[in-house]
Amino acid sequence: MLKVGVFGVGHLGKFHLNNWKEIEGVKLIGFFDPSDLNANDVKNEYGLKRFKKADDLIEACDAIDIVAPTTEHFELCKKAILKSKHVFVEKPLCNTMGEAKEIVKLAKEANIKFQVGHVERFNPALLAAKEHELNPMFIEVHRLSQFNPRGTDVSVILDLMIHDIDIILSLVKSNVKNVFANGVNVLSDTPDIANVRMEFDNGCVANLTSSRISMKKMRKMRLFQRDSYVGIDFLEKKTEIIKYKSPEDKNVFTFDIDTNHGKKTIAIAAPVVKESNAIKMELQSFVNAINNNKTTVVTEVDGFRAMEVAHLILDKINRNQIG
Repeated sequence: MLKVGVFGVGHLGKFHLNNWKEIEGVKLIGFFDPSDLNANDVKNEYGLKRFKKADDLIEACDAIDIVAPTTEHFELCKKAILKSKHVFVEKPLCNTMGEAKEIVKLAKEANIKFQVGHVERFNPALLAAKEHELNPMFIEVHRLSQFNPRGTDVSVILDLMIHDIDIILSLVKSNVKNVFANGVNVLSDTPDIANVRMEFDNGCVANLTSSRISMKKMRKMRLFQRDSYVGIDFLEKKTEIIKYKSPEDKNVFTFDIDTNHGKKTIAIAAPVVKESNAIKMELQSFVNAINNNKTTVVTEVDGFRAMEVAHLILDKINRNQIG
């Protein structure tokens, strides 16, 4: 039985608690949260033990789940790793690049399992798209949300765009060559809206727009690659693929076009997107990695790379604002 402790039982932390309860082979030992309000809610609703000291909860567990504010990630991760405990931590990995570098180093030395909560990797629309070979050369992303003061402790880059940065880095098997970025502080002290262009060594280009002051929500990614287009709607859980028809394509809408190479048949497919709980899937994958001694789906190195690009973007935005 894997003993798990949860650090931070606010809005998102409660989602984690609900999902941990449904995962077989896991025993929730308790939680740590400095907020008496959060603590009393959880004690009443879940009957879980509240630990007054973070060190005591770490000591009592095999693995910890950190859903605390980003500013707390480093110290909690470090304490757990030095105790040889497995770590799941919500994105972003840490608050600064210096902290992230140390966590990567410590996790490697301790040989523990470490996973970063980039939950969109488990979005069923993306999983459906991955059944098609993905090798994008141009990517267009829009991630828009309505304003919520709860998320303004970090910029829109580290709050929203980092999801798409992580996905793009996992899809494009090439190094980032150039980054161009602009952003504006509208309702908070950090950028609330940003537009970014990422250029890769292999020629791929990604344009990303993220906003947390929009009238409506949108989470869409469009992948353009040789002979096909893939549209992913993370919010509506829909995937669309447009490509040249192959013999394997069944029950798809088709039409013919004339090209320089003769008549071609275009197929428009809407792959089946299976209903799933992305948070439960990511926590289950973390447990599976521990139990089967496998690499986690989103490692500390993945978390570091996403942070590295995010901070490069923030640096570019700051320079543009000063200039």
